[in-house]
Amino acid sequence: MTQLSIIFLGTGGSWPTVKRNVSSVAIKRDSEVILFDCGEGTQRQFQKSNLSYMQISKIFITHFHGDHFLGIPGLIQTMQLNDRSKPLHIYGPKGIIELVSQLLSLGYFRPGYKIFPHEVNNGDVLDFNGYEIKILKVKHGVPAFAYSLEEKMRPGKFNKPKALELGIPEGPVFSKLQRGKTITLEDGRKITPDVVLGPPRKGRKIVISGDTKPCKDMIKFSKDADVLIHDSTFDSELEDIANEYGHATAFQSAEIAKKADVGKLFLTHISPRYLDYRILENDARKVFKNSFVPKDLQEIGVKLKK
Repeated sequence: MTQLSIIFLGTGGSWPTVKRNVSSVAIKRDSEVILFDCGEGTQRQFQKSNLSYMQISKIFITHFHGDHFLGIPGLIQTMQLNDRSKPLHIYGPKGIIELVSQLLSLGYFRPGYKIFPHEVNNGDVLDFNGYEIKILKVKHGVPAFAYSLEEKMRPGKFNKPKALELGIPEGPVFSKLQRGKTITLEDGRKITPDVVLGPPRKGRKIVISGDTKPCKDMIKFSKDADVLIHDSTFDSELEDIANEYGHATAFQSAEIAKKADVGKLFLTHISPRYLDYRILENDARKVFKNSFVPKDLQEIGVKLKK
């Protein structure tokens, strides 16, 4: 079974505070780390966590405000100092190719490993081993994207009683059928996986909004997600300011979570003005009870649905 967890490396917005670094969320899928945003100081947050930045395969940048990408130069240089050899892929809105080129030309640094920038667009679906990344344009005043990591369909439940009834021996043959392979029994009968497997089951889905004011498209984009991580910069009393600057309130994020029927909502990009995170948590829970403000370095496991 693939292990999947979310590590909140930076949950604050605009500038770092004593308790919260700026935006960065890591998703660890077995030995692979996929990074969403890389605000300044992200590599230091890696050092404090149980993660290794050397396992990062891909970085997805939501938009080009400094608190979301200024950690890239230090991170890629540190990887170089630790003898990284495998390629690194960096994805983002139009302009990411030029931005990466600029970041790689700072000072006398020249990477000893390949770094590939990729421009993505609204509606793109990127296909990877075991999962897809979907892209949605959001509303932040500058080109900005939300990302959805969706695992591919997995085999249905294995019907052990039926398998035994068919005379299929326990052991490696069971495993082959569970992996979707046809087997041949000693008596010559061919057994296809569909005979002993139930209907295919959905994998896990994690949605990261990036910075955005309330956006109706986020409801469909986040539909049935196990986890929604949404911009919740302010509380309801500052709704006008939040929306004017392209941000959402905790209450508005909770409305999206409820309409999308997600499992859990995590409120991020917290304004430095909030010394007490419970103001935002309580604001969201008026609408959606499974709302939480994560702490920096908090790790959340995401289990498969049965």
